[in-house]
Amino acid sequence: MKLNPYEIRKSILQMCYTSGEGHIPSCFSIVEILVELYGNVMRYKPEHPDWEDRDYFILSKGHASAALYATLQNVGFISVTDLSNFSKYDSILGGHPDRNKVPGVEASTGSLGHGFPFAAGVALGLKIKAKPNKVYVLIGDGESNEGSIWETAMVAAHRKLNNLIGILDANQSTSRCLPLTNAVDKWTAFGWNVLEVDGHSLKELGHTFKAIINSKQSCPTMIIAHTLKGKGSKILENDGYSWHHKNPSEEEYKAILRELE
Repeated sequence: MKLNPYEIRKSILQMCYTSGEGHIPSCFSIVEILVELYGNVMRYKPEHPDWEDRDYFILSKGHASAALYATLQNVGFISVTDLSNFSKYDSILGGHPDRNKVPGVEASTGSLGHGFPFAAGVALGLKIKAKPNKVYVLIGDGESNEGSIWETAMVAAHRKLNNLIGILDANQSTSRCLPLTNAVDKWTAFGWNVLEVDGHSLKELGHTFKAIINSKQSCPTMIIAHTLKGKGSKILENDGYSWHHKNPSEEEYKAILRELE
């Protein structure tokens, strides 16, 4: 299925502007990753979200939920009406994804550091059952400062969870406060297979995911995806910190929309 990064970003912007909620720059940085996963990599059935042979995607950095919702709508899990109700009272789509409400969401995430160990647990369960499903989990670089991330890294390597593929959204989100340095060396030291990629290049992402799927590695894999917070809008890219949880005025909304186009 061919997905359009522009359409995903446009939906994110519209959702956040209309609702006054959301983390636009954090969502924009992961768009190509989601487009490649849902467009060319993962196995799933929108009409049957709990299909036993599906691959799993877990958004550990749950504050980027609008990006996941826009993607799920594009592939048929939820409707345009659902998107238009984002963060409204009684909407199924909240600021953080809810497994019990949203078809296609595998875990209720948002508290940073929680989705990653959940993903490892799913991968371990699949291993025990000798099932071939893959588990993809996306974490933030700021989230990587959580101790639960590194505890999970040790467990996953020890249990040889080669069905677990992590994607690190390296958008320098916390570089001014507590930067994640030497990410490749750190994950390698924890016993993971580590790959680096331009997180906005669909071609590079495609080659990387294909290589992992065809790999005979006996350990989990972490993809360090170098991304740009607010990718697609210079307004956001040049001041990602101020825009972290800021929503645009009408003029700013129109200006960002013109940039996306």
